Amino acid sequence: MKILGLIGGISWVSTVDYYKLINEGVNKELGDLNFAECMIYSFNYEDIKRNNEANDWDRTFAMLSKAAEHLQNSGASAILLCASTMHMIADKLQAHIQLPVIHIGTVTADAIQKQNIKKVGLLGTKFTMECDFFTSKLAAKNIEAIIPDSEDREFIHHTIFYELGKNVFLPETKQRYLNIISKLIENGAEGIILGCTEIPLLIRQNDVSVPVFNTTLIHAEAAVQFALDK
Repeated sequence: MKILGLIGGISWVSTVDYYKLINEGVNKELGDLNFAECMIYSFNYEDIKRNNEANDWDRTFAMLSKAAEHLQNSGASAILLCASTMHMIADKLQAHIQLPVIHIGTVTADAIQKQNIKKVGLLGTKFTMECDFFTSKLAAKNIEAIIPDSEDREFIHHTIFYELGKNVFLPETKQRYLNIISKLIENGAEGIILGCTEIPLLIRQNDVSVPVFNTTLIHAEAAVQFALDK
């Protein structure tokens, strides 16, 4: 089994989910007492958030690349960035590090393509919704992404940082998310990407009338397949 290097703490809430899903995935494949071999480098989320708000992605890259180097030197065979937004620098990190960086956008696009869906609604931080590091991976598979309006994007971004990332899940927040999703479906979305790794803790498939793509689960499953050489 290959050792996975997880870069987490961005936020710790979803990192816990990654750890759980990866271990469950390995055990489902191998049974008995088989679980994942992995290492986690966990950041103080406030440091990352401060960099991003200052648009200082160079500092964030320096922090993540140092973490990836530590994991590589400790025996990791692949790097997993346990947050969608951090994939803003994933391609740059891939060019820097000698290990594969399993890209959340690429594996999500593969999962959507398997369902023959061509138009999806994308939820996430403003970075994920407004920049192209995620949508470009979808476009490469001929998948169109639509995003909420500016007011809804601001609401989603705020709640990710100040509610979901702090393990706070309010019923009124969930209802607003569902209203936003309904508008995306009305605008032609055939599926919804939960493109921030905290959102699947709030929204489930049974809440939504079209297929939901839980990026945390998809990313974790891809990591399991890599670890087991599948």
